[in-house]
Amino acid sequence: MVLFFTVTTPSGIAIGMMISKGYNEQSSTALIVQGVLNSASAGILIYMALVDLLATDFMDPKLYTSFKLQISANVSLVLGAACMSLLAKWGGT
Repeated sequence: MVLFFTVTTPSGIAIGMMISKGYNEQSSTALIVQGVLNSASAGILIYMALVDLLATDFMDPKLYTSFKLQISANVSLVLGAACMSLLAKWGGT
């Protein structure tokens, strides 16, 4: 992994420097590629959040035995998602 990281990072920087001269941000190809890469990274982040992080928290045996704890965990989850959405909307303007 160390060898992979030390090879890919500088080569990615070099490729970026080479194509930066002829890169047009407003071309349709550039916008499509950017949209596809953004959606792929967003999908990976959503998967990591839902499957790897939240699933282990909500599979806890303590959560199964207490209805009050289940309600508070779900309300906290919805409030956290609402706050993040509000921050995203606020930061996007």
